[in-house]
Amino acid sequence: MNIEVKLDKLSGHAKDGKVGKVHKSVGDKVTTEDILFNIESNKGNMPIKATANGTIKSIEANEGDSVAIGSLLAIINGEAPEEVIEQKATSKNMNTNKTASKSSGGFNYFGGLLKPQKQQLESDITIIGGGPGGYVAAIQAAKLGANVVLVEKERVGGTCLNYGCIPTKAIVRSSEVFRELKEADKFGLHADNISVDMKKVIDRKSDIVNQLVGGIEYLLEKNNVKVIKGTGEIINKNTVFAKNNKLEATINSKNIIIATGSKTSMIPIKGIDLDNVITSKEALELDTLPEKLVIVGGGIIGMEFAFIYSSFGVDVSVVEFLENTLLACDKDVCDEINSIAKNSGIKLYTSSRVESIIKSEDDKCIVSFTEDKETKFITADKVLMAVGRQPSYKNIGLEKLNIEMDEKTKGIKVNDKMQTNIPNIYAIGDVTNIIQLAHVASHQGIVAVKNILGTETKMDYNVVPSAIFTNPEIAMVGVSESMAQKDGIDIEIGKFPFAANGKALTLGDSKGFVKIIKDKSTGKVIGGSIIGPHATDLIAEITLAIKNGLTTNEIIETIHAHPTTAESIHEAVLAAEGGALHFAE
Repeated sequence: MNIEVKLDKLSGHAKDGKVGKVHKSVGDKVTTEDILFNIESNKGNMPIKATANGTIKSIEANEGDSVAIGSLLAIINGEAPEEVIEQKATSKNMNTNKTASKSSGGFNYFGGLLKPQKQQLESDITIIGGGPGGYVAAIQAAKLGANVVLVEKERVGGTCLNYGCIPTKAIVRSSEVFRELKEADKFGLHADNISVDMKKVIDRKSDIVNQLVGGIEYLLEKNNVKVIKGTGEIINKNTVFAKNNKLEATINSKNIIIATGSKTSMIPIKGIDLDNVITSKEALELDTLPEKLVIVGGGIIGMEFAFIYSSFGVDVSVVEFLENTLLACDKDVCDEINSIAKNSGIKLYTSSRVESIIKSEDDKCIVSFTEDKETKFITADKVLMAVGRQPSYKNIGLEKLNIEMDEKTKGIKVNDKMQTNIPNIYAIGDVTNIIQLAHVASHQGIVAVKNILGTETKMDYNVVPSAIFTNPEIAMVGVSESMAQKDGIDIEIGKFPFAANGKALTLGDSKGFVKIIKDKSTGKVIGGSIIGPHATDLIAEITLAIKNGLTTNEIIETIHAHPTTAESIHEAVLAAEGGALHFAE
């Protein structure tokens, strides 16, 4: 009999791919263990095996062909394996029995509910939480030969991929394109009737997230990581209990990694539970634009959303309790972004305390806050709470194990190997609250795994880049100017404005500057800040320089391509050594 080989699925959530390799030819004898094709998609190659034992009658797809889900790839003349025939017969019988039960009136709904299947599992490492710390640790451990179980209650990728970094940046990009269309005339172009279809913006964001989630799921599967989608609880130092509606698994584990991330912080103010008060998670699902938006919190999350919505034409106000927005940045960077924000129409209220949120008669919100001891009010369609995030570790069994908490960070206390006070239990990522960045969580995961598997490794936080996706972008790494002054380090500062960079001018995006900090005693670059086009990409060069102890002269002697925004780094370093070539104070 002729049996078709079709493309049933692809890595990630992709709907099409490309034939990378055809392993067999017409006339070849095959079994169900033989790989016929490799289909390239998303995170890697998807092997397609024969669906029957027999002889290949025809090959319907060639190397380089584009194929979609459901495409016919080959036809085999042979017999399907017995288990496939049995599965089809069983499925048919189940459907017949179900129909008979319904028609006889004897179908017992509650009796038909399946009880959770119970399993006993063994693992070298069990990881609770599949965010950028947990899933990276799982893949790294599996690649090093460990037997790994990963427990994730929602979707792999964690907050960063599903509700944070990636979806936010997808919407940032949509806002950038919209802004560029509105400014097309500056480039000698004309774009009429420009508008925002927020539903399509959100759909695009979701497609990107789904593609990346699927890619991670594929990588975990290819590396033989056992993934349990459910909640996890530590029973004792060697046992994790994981469950969902269909499964209850007791995992006997030599080591445990806690990677449960963080959750949105909420401040105790009246009206915070109103329907129009949202968090960043809900903001990423808004398919209609509010006319007016108040953002409570001027940190990274708050300012990123401020620029997103302002670019879309929303009337945005930011209320920040501290004396400045983005307080982790140096003052000159803060001053620059605040000036740009105000010129973009964003209203900033710093040193201001929100007292209450009141629902108005027309179903809007009235935000009451004090500024310089004066009570003020702003009306808004939506109020976005963006006052930070806090470690999430409730209901995972920490109390019964007496795992120590860090009084300073309010997270799980760990040493530089990422160990808790229980030697075989580790914690990584936001749950430690050391630095809440996805790339830090990933690196902590790798450090934890290496230590578990016998390679002594210590976590180093001295060179951690930060990226902020405002407009323009901001990035920083190493020692800041304020830190150097506080620590009494004798420094030299070099600055170069993007207004003097040819590539930035061609982009029509010349706001901001590059700032380099040099230790005078050693000549080495110890810090840097960038505000301007491509800042979040450019920071990698400064990070690499600091990590490897490069001096300003070594960077000066490195040829930078022209015309690029990277030349601004070269010029800023020159400024730290006597003066930039393409800018005069």
